[in-house]
Amino acid sequence: MKKFIQTIKNIFKIEELRKRLVYTFLLILVYRLGCFIVLPGIDATMLAKLQSSTSEGLVGLLNMFSGGAMGNASIFALGVMPYISASIIVQLLGMFVPYFRKLQMEGESGRQKMNQLTRYLTVLIICIQGPAYIASLHSQIPGQAFIAVNQLGWSNFIYNLMATVILMAGSIFVMWLGERITDRGIGNGISLLIMIGIVARLPYALIAEFGEKWSTTNGGMLVFIVEILIWFFVVVAAIALVQAVRRVPVQYAKRVVGNRQYGGVRQYIPLKINAAGVMPIIFAQALMLFPLIFSRWDATRGLAATLGNYTGFWYNLIFFILIIIFTYFYTAVTINPTMMAEDMKRNGGFIPGVKPGKKTVEYIDGIMSRVTLPGSIFLGIISILPAFAILLGVNNQFASFFGGTSLLILVGVILDTLQQIESYLLMRHYDGLMKTGRLSGRSGM
Repeated sequence: MKKFIQTIKNIFKIEELRKRLVYTFLLILVYRLGCFIVLPGIDATMLAKLQSSTSEGLVGLLNMFSGGAMGNASIFALGVMPYISASIIVQLLGMFVPYFRKLQMEGESGRQKMNQLTRYLTVLIICIQGPAYIASLHSQIPGQAFIAVNQLGWSNFIYNLMATVILMAGSIFVMWLGERITDRGIGNGISLLIMIGIVARLPYALIAEFGEKWSTTNGGMLVFIVEILIWFFVVVAAIALVQAVRRVPVQYAKRVVGNRQYGGVRQYIPLKINAAGVMPIIFAQALMLFPLIFSRWDATRGLAATLGNYTGFWYNLIFFILIIIFTYFYTAVTINPTMMAEDMKRNGGFIPGVKPGKKTVEYIDGIMSRVTLPGSIFLGIISILPAFAILLGVNNQFASFFGGTSLLILVGVILDTLQQIESYLLMRHYDGLMKTGRLSGRSGM
């Protein structure tokens, strides 16, 4: 405890770090306040049905990412998800379209152009998602909840247009908050806002689970303690998945330039066991929505119900297999062994015992194929753990923290932020956040 208190004191002794932490906290506070501001013209007392409908499934996951703003019909209802969607699209274009691949290789200027294209694409996605969200509001909450339409005499078109513009402004403002946190705060701003939205739901989930187990007479509190212990070990396993790497040794040849000697040292290429991050889960969850199309016809309604039951056997089996497939796919398109081998050869490096060129490419590709298999299986297991938690009696809110996208984002962003704080401490010759070892960042969002 004394070590922890001293670490906190050291953090606030560093003026730059202190300012960045305060700045980050204030912007997060603005974001959280905005999540509770209801769209103008809507009666906030009639949102109970909307809040219940956004508590399960993929919609519940999106509501969690927005910190409950989607269920509150907030001005920040779309949150950062349009920006995340645009970033994913631009990233995929960078893998397959030569123009975007060229921008990725242009350094800082190329990165700025990519960011600008991402912002434009974000606005386009908001123009599609905004009206869709307003339409879902009309279908899920009572008509009398729309005060602007009923009492002020606005037409539905005028109100929908006004609400879409407000949602667009709110989402762009959230994107701006994230970029400001990245530039002048601590951590990755967009990821941090998503993490805050997830953490904001955790106290409610714990209180709900505690109240449910407290009202159970046959050992409910003992079951609650066991659940907390299991959740702790799941978090530890998620940390291990995020940080696990396979280090490939690289030897650099000695070069003498003038009176200085360069190279001659051994370094390592850290190949992540889970190089794909949470992207396979997001892709698999999006693909699992397609069976809902079959619910329109009587002949296939049973099939749709079976494949749409997220606690059922077939749903989780297909979900597990899709995660493994997408992990291999996303790793293959993000990790380029050919480029790694060329950069290594250009800088006078080589893997001991492996010939430069084609043999190095095959060696790195073989290692990635071997380490991706246990990583994808482990990722698949963590992804379906919430379904097992629900089947074992955990309520839906708390069960979502037993695995899946929410847990991996939570663990990854916290590790990434703590790593940045630790780097400030070490630069000022203070001890790090841990007695032994160093924190490692996450593999990506």
